[in-house]
Amino acid sequence: MSLVTETDDEPTTGELRAVQASRESQERRAAEQADSEEETAQHDRRAEKSAYLREKLEEREKAERRAE
Repeated sequence: MSLVTETDDEPTTGELRAVQASRESQERRAAEQADSEEETAQHDRRAEKSAYLREKLEEREKAERRAE
């Protein structure tokens, strides 16, 4: 039986959170520059999804710190 451990190849929770924050920001800018309402809505949805994932990763990070 092997234990699952974090390796150097796997991003940390903090790194994943930073990626989602960056994606959220990029999608918000893209929504502002979109040419159509449909395109704006699509970028807004992507930004909201990234914000949701970022928030969940923040919760995970807090839980990881408490568990240490």
